[in-house]
Formats: sequence, structure tokens, C-alpha cells
Amino acid sequence: MEKYQEIERAIITTYRSRLWSKFTKAINEYELINEGDKICVCISGGKDSMLLAKLFQELHKHSKFKFDVKYLVMNPGYNQINLDIIKSNLKLLNIPAEIIETDIFNVTSKLSENPCYLCARMRRGALYRLAKDRGCNKIALGHHYDDVIETTMLNILNAGSFQTMLPKLHSDNFEGMELIRPMYLIREKDIITWKESSNLNFIRCACRLTESIENIEEQDLKSKRFETKKLINDLLKYNTNVEKNIFSSACNVNLDKVLGYKSKGEYVSFLDTYNQ
Repeated sequence: MEKYQEIERAIITTYRSRLWSKFTKAINEYELINEGDKICVCISGGKDSMLLAKLFQELHKHSKFKFDVKYLVMNPGYNQINLDIIKSNLKLLNIPAEIIETDIFNVTSKLSENPCYLCARMRRGALYRLAKDRGCNKIALGHHYDDVIETTMLNILNAGSFQTMLPKLHSDNFEGMELIRPMYLIREKDIITWKESSNLNFIRCACRLTESIENIEEQDLKSKRFETKKLINDLLKYNTNVEKNIFSSACNVNLDKVLGYKSKGEYVSFLDTYNQ
């Protein structure tokens, strides 16, 4: 049995409850895939997106309805070492991905302010455009459960707003395109366990900024997301259900008990309906 076949088998056996079942549950619960969809699975080269591709391969084989899948690596300008790692993993995992070259890193690396923000916007826009050019109506990204709760807390603590990372959303700039997150219910620790037990090595953040930093852990320690991840971990000492409760809070917003909220860009104050 080839290594990729062993990995595929493990996904639906050894990791059935931790990966496969949560993947299919998110797809069903949030209605992420419909018959006739053509989905572009976007692979960055990290552990999350590579696992996403393998999960989609299994789903495509076992699905009860027809849909098409396109596997795409949008290269924003990785150095040759990282690009070689991605290509090696695609071959090892038997993922038939198309690699498209762009110069996004060249553009954003010259900026002194908010290069990461612009890079993220440009990469997302490029993915939508490339996917639409290939006849796809959806792009799938590898965000997981921990990304969701960290984003929720990041917004509360740093933006002063309550908003989360949705399992799907329509594109504002590309008509007819939709973004989906099928790994929405999968825990990062289970992805790491899968990676390590399979003896796989994936790239981490590979942008031009991190290439100039000798120790990537030092850069991680300076990031707000890393600080938020650590904070959530510390809060587990206070309440072992804190991760579940952060996630559940986005499903249990009581509009009768908030000072205000936004709907379709319009602000609504509790005073607007207080005397009604």
C-alpha cells in the first residue's frame, strides 16, 4: 500500500471521529456543498490546507451526489525551498493540484505599513479570480475550530466588536462566488496529531517578512493571534469549557441584552426599541 493510501485510510478509520466526522458534520450542518457545485480547494502548503485537500478527495469518492473539485496552489512568491516542500507533499499525498505563480510577495514586501493585511486581501482576491476563471463557484479554505474562537476573541479584545469567522459567506467582489470552511468543527490539536503520526512536514508561514527573521517562534510571540491563543489556553484553568463556550456564544447572541448591533451595515441601538 502506498503512503498516500495509508493516510487516506487513516482519515476515515483512525481519525474518523476527530477529522472525517467533523468535516462531514460541518458540510451538512452549514449546507456548504450542493449538487453540481464546482469547488476550488485552496492549498497554501500548510498542514490545514493539505488535510483539507485529502478530506475533499475522500468526500469526492464517497459522496451521494455529484460535485466537482479543483485543487489549486496559488504561489504568492514562496522561496524555492518552501515551493519544493509543497511540490513534494503534493506528490507524496497524491493531490493533483495546479500551481499558479503570482508576484504578491514582491508587491507587499515593499510596504512599510500593514503588509500582512494587504497580502491577505491580495491572496484572497487572487484565489477568487483564479477559481472563477476555472469555472468554480466556491473556494474552500482550511480554517478550523481554533481559528474561529481565536478570531472571535481577537475582535472582542482588539476591535471592540463581537463578530466571528463564518462557515460560509458570499463574495462581495466576485458575483456568484462563495467561500466555505469545511474544517470549521475540527480541532487544531487533532490536525497536529494526524500530521505527526503520518510523519509529514509542511511549511508554516512562508512570507518574505518571516524569511528575514531567524527564529519564527520569536515572530509568533509578537503576533496578536499567538497572544490570543495563549490567553484562551490560560483561561482553560479557569473553566475547562471555555473554548466550547466561546464558540457557542456566536450561536447564542441575545439581541435583547446588547447595547447595539449592526445589520447590513446599519447600526441599531437598544434605545430604538426600548419603549416599544
